[in-house]
Amino acid sequence: MRVPVVQQHSRRRRALRRRALWTGGELLVTAGVVLLLLVVQQLWWTNREARRGAEHQVQALERQWSTQAPTATPDAASGGTPSANTGADGGSSPSRTTTATGSGGSSTPHSSQAYAVLTIPRLHLRVPIAEGVSKRNVLNKGYVGHYPGTQQPGQAGNFALAGHRNTHGEPFRYLPRLRLKDTVQVETSAAVFTYTVDKILPQTSAADSGVIRPIPRSTVKPAYGYSAPGYYVTLTTCTPEFTSRYRMVVWGTLTSTRPRT
Repeated sequence: MRVPVVQQHSRRRRALRRRALWTGGELLVTAGVVLLLLVVQQLWWTNREARRGAEHQVQALERQWSTQAPTATPDAASGGTPSANTGADGGSSPSRTTTATGSGGSSTPHSSQAYAVLTIPRLHLRVPIAEGVSKRNVLNKGYVGHYPGTQQPGQAGNFALAGHRNTHGEPFRYLPRLRLKDTVQVETSAAVFTYTVDKILPQTSAADSGVIRPIPRSTVKPAYGYSAPGYYVTLTTCTPEFTSRYRMVVWGTLTSTRPRT
């Protein structure tokens, strides 16, 4: 009776195959853990750190404002609402221009400087506003960024802002929850400006620059926007969630101005 002989090279080949499978499995597990950690870092850690930093910045601004005299402006000093002629599309043309900003009355805050606070009651949101829309120096800190070249709070024209929808504090994650007649408040060292939401553009191109023009109107969807000069605020963020392909836009019109107390 012959006894089958197992060749040495066959055993070696099977051992190498097992080792390769084991190594491949270890690499896949390691890659999965690394990806999981990256997701946790993006979805939890960046939010935690950005929100904490934004809260501290709001507190720092409030302390700064409490130790300095507010900068008076025509409307803020009187505590009244700018008189306006309201058009059919909700736009307004105030007869006086409010020029207060959070940087001691300067109309041009330094790049990346936090100088105002945005409050949206519907979203339970209170975050700093900084000059510029740099991801590294503004948006990734959990701040809302002011588009350079657009107007400042309370000024005639368009005060346009951008904020992250996801990660890094995601201040505008719940922007789609805003409804018509909701209020948006902007507080500076001089005054509190209240805007009332009156138009919402659910989705447009990321290159739709018309939404932040002095008289904001979408160049992609011209049915959305205004046709007369007024005092506007524009809030923009990415949509859908976890993408940057499109933009969502919320517009409001200035309805009241009062001095800080």
